[in-house]
Amino acid sequence: MCWAGRMMLGTFSILLVLVHAAAACDFGPFPYRATGIVCRMTKPAALLLNKETAQVIQAAFRNAKFPNITGERSMRLLGRVAYGLTNIQVNDLSIERSEVELKEDNAIHIAIKNVTALFKGTLTYGYSGAWFLQLFHSVDFEIESSIDLQLSIELTCQKDQVVPDASDCYLPFHKLTLHLQGDKQPGWLKQLFTDFISFTLKLVLKREVCKEINAVSQTLTNFILDLAANFVRDKDIIVDISLASDPVIEASYIESHHKGLVLYRNNSSVLTDSVFSPSLLTESRMLYFWLSEHSLSSLAAAAFLDGRLVLNLTGGKLQELFEMEDTEVQRKAVQMVFQGTSYNDSVAKVWSLTQPQIALQPEGTVVRSLVALEVSILPTGEEPLVALYMEKEIMVTIQATYVEKKLILQPVDSSAEIKVFKCTADPSGKDPSIQSFLQNMILVAGIPEVTSSIGSALTSLMNSKGLDLFDIINPEIIIRKGYVIVQLDFGFPSHLLLNFLEKSL
Repeated sequence: MCWAGRMMLGTFSILLVLVHAAAACDFGPFPYRATGIVCRMTKPAALLLNKETAQVIQAAFRNAKFPNITGERSMRLLGRVAYGLTNIQVNDLSIERSEVELKEDNAIHIAIKNVTALFKGTLTYGYSGAWFLQLFHSVDFEIESSIDLQLSIELTCQKDQVVPDASDCYLPFHKLTLHLQGDKQPGWLKQLFTDFISFTLKLVLKREVCKEINAVSQTLTNFILDLAANFVRDKDIIVDISLASDPVIEASYIESHHKGLVLYRNNSSVLTDSVFSPSLLTESRMLYFWLSEHSLSSLAAAAFLDGRLVLNLTGGKLQELFEMEDTEVQRKAVQMVFQGTSYNDSVAKVWSLTQPQIALQPEGTVVRSLVALEVSILPTGEEPLVALYMEKEIMVTIQATYVEKKLILQPVDSSAEIKVFKCTADPSGKDPSIQSFLQNMILVAGIPEVTSSIGSALTSLMNSKGLDLFDIINPEIIIRKGYVIVQLDFGFPSHLLLNFLEKSL
């Protein structure tokens, strides 16, 4: 779910990015079609995103480079009439409404209703005839227009990624009225040039606006794909979100299947099967992510190999850990372990000795690993002294929630078996009270502290990728045997799209 936020950027380009490809892709034989991650976006999400389409259409109109329009025609009595429209600009653009449909022909249909725009520029014209001297005039003009815009965005695939084709673009005109400067020109002249240029102008507007819409959609898509790639990459750990199979487009949702393989220093995990079924996801929420146990296990393995499963505790955190209860046994254990040294002069290091084994069950995520705890005393000007070293076989069941833009990991069941115990103050290890206290400390305070720290670290990582910029509504993390489902509604941060359009166009 870490990359969900970044893939929400854009308007109709988001629809394309979430699908990520078309039937033109060659996915190869099994097992290369095994799926580790599935994304489903439902019609309510598409409708929400479509509200932002107006921003893209307005940007396309504003950014379109309208060429000069020239033409000439022979008129009886007037002779040959030539004209040119230059410096064409768009003003006062508005859009009445926008509609979107998801079609099973692998396309997204967007209908923009009643786009009203005022085009301004300069009209230069000249004519000559038997009764007239050659005359040249230049006047400012305004063109009032009312247009519908119909887009059928086809999905094509290159290198397992989406390439949107918005070239199927149609602009029916309801109104195209030419006003010359101050409407002071004779009515016959205005009618003459309206007849001359309206057909040509319609062709130019269609060509340039549709070309710019296609360009904007390509730019947005490339930007989003780059963000998505960055979101699933952190140093040497990369999640492969290229497509595993053809997307599914239904009238009520778009669903894409991704490989979900974890790459670490050019080594890749291998997935040969998938337990995903479309029936596992519903259509009641806007956005769904299905993640396989294999993908999460591979991420944990990569984090272990990269040396990330290490936690250092000092000062107040260390004190909280060892003073979870005020008993004689606790005070004796603290005295023996720290030998009177201040917590500020000590450090506890917790790390995983073996690759964590992860199993997804209805009760939560079950994690098994061999974990070490080392407490060192740091005498001034001397080498650190290892006062305590323990190795424990840990099994913990964790439930995850996402609240107020924070990932919270809560252990609901745990066990710890001490495998190795070395204490400088008790070299023989014959004081059972110390081991009993430490065992209780690990279960009651140690494991919650470690899981809380991991949750905070993951939250910071996701927020560094921009997830906290999005309005995620009522997210649910549902764990089942072999997979996890993240389902949510969301609000679109319009300012992100506006900032992107202002900077990029």
